[in-house]
Amino acid sequence: MKVIVALSSLFSVSLAFVPTAFRRSNTPVKKLSMVSVEADTVFDQEQYIAESKEMRLKHLEEQAMFALKIACENYGNAVFPNAMIAGDVVITDLLARMGYLKDGKAKIMVVDTFHLFPETMEFLKILEDKYEFKAEIFCADGIPIGDKAAFDKRYGADLWKEDIDEYDRVCKVEPFQRGLKTLKTDCMINGRTRWQGAERAWINLFENAPIGGGLAKCNPIAYWTLEDTFDYITKYKVPYHPLHEKGYPSIGDAKDTIAVPDDGSVRYVNGEWFGDKTIWLDYGKERIGRFVGLTKKDGSAKTECGIHVDGAERTWERDLWEEGSGAVKKLNSEDEAAAILKSGKPAIVTVYAPWCPYSQAMEDSMEEFAKQVGDQIDVYSFRGDDKREYVMENLNTNSFPTINVIKPDGTAVKYESEVRTPEAFTKFMEETLA
Repeated sequence: MKVIVALSSLFSVSLAFVPTAFRRSNTPVKKLSMVSVEADTVFDQEQYIAESKEMRLKHLEEQAMFALKIACENYGNAVFPNAMIAGDVVITDLLARMGYLKDGKAKIMVVDTFHLFPETMEFLKILEDKYEFKAEIFCADGIPIGDKAAFDKRYGADLWKEDIDEYDRVCKVEPFQRGLKTLKTDCMINGRTRWQGAERAWINLFENAPIGGGLAKCNPIAYWTLEDTFDYITKYKVPYHPLHEKGYPSIGDAKDTIAVPDDGSVRYVNGEWFGDKTIWLDYGKERIGRFVGLTKKDGSAKTECGIHVDGAERTWERDLWEEGSGAVKKLNSEDEAAAILKSGKPAIVTVYAPWCPYSQAMEDSMEEFAKQVGDQIDVYSFRGDDKREYVMENLNTNSFPTINVIKPDGTAVKYESEVRTPEAFTKFMEETLA
């Protein structure tokens, strides 16, 4: 059997750069051109593939480590939100190898949605023990870490069924944003890759998040495939999520994550594949078992958890409607809010959260409205994300922002429209108080 090996005659190739699979003897090779050789003596296809993959992985490792060095050495507070999926354990291992977990130059943050698989938080303890770090855990605001009963009491066990967007905000986006702010993050490390699908097909090693002041995003494995991540896990015997052994290519919330295929026939176990691994490893297939059965308000299929959509990393640099800065007056406590309800006078009260993009987007409109009607009625803002029980019970608030017209008898009437213009506010006020 003959095999033709074609290498450009334009290049002189030293022996050091010729894979073992191509070498016929120890004789130095100065130049290769079109040659006809015996395949069984010169070209070992399997060995060549293995060597090529090893060369690729070595390059990807070095590239990722260089990106992580920039993130951890050039910034003061690099934070890695870790979901413990395949790519994330690779990054965890790289950070540990580079010493950044031990010296604290990189912090690991975990968002507990209270709907994770039980194996996930148990696996976190394994990673913490092996790599000698302590994760910073964040969850829904006002709920103690790990207290699912308290979450259910405040937000409802079926919140994700009733309003998936609100669930994402409460359980993922807000804790995520609060975590970044609490840890004073200036560079966020994450495990997104181009291979994960069209939504991420053009990400680079570094990006700027859409935040005033410029939060950097480091994507150290941006150019890796899912196969690359499992090759790394195999090579370095990296701990991996136990659900990979039960057929799950990616792991999110238990409520909407399934095995792929659903019979669990594809599995990764201690460096070995069982079943047709291409079902997991093909382009864009890593997350096909995620967000199953979920749709957004517009009816489209859900493909992102909310944390990685545009603006989710947004932290807030200031409060909204700052006291004394404009026509909107400030309520600073529950007692002050209660006094308005009991005053016998009509008023407008906007309940908001400073990190909420919808509250932020409405700031100018509400200020203009307050200027227009200021001689008729007082317009107030009241921060409600740290007073949730009060605003839920007294000011119709289940999401932010919530605008209320307070009638003279103390009744709070909620503005239900998504149209947030001064003209729309004025019309609602006049109709409510007529």
